[in-house]
Amino acid sequence: MAKCVLTGKKTSFGHSRSFSFKLTNRKWKPNLQRRRMLINGRMQTVMISTKALRTLVKTSGK
Repeated sequence: MAKCVLTGKKTSFGHSRSFSFKLTNRKWKPNLQRRRMLINGRMQTVMISTKALRTLVKTSGK
């Protein structure tokens, strides 16, 4: 199962409720992207959520 390296977001599970109130299983997947990042002086490919990526861009000043 894919997981964001910064925030720890991963697939969450729950139920969909129909109009008749019937339960069906479903899952919510986070929007994960593969990005190359400089970590400990080395370029590494990591899975990162788009929200964490936006936050990194905002705080880095680019």
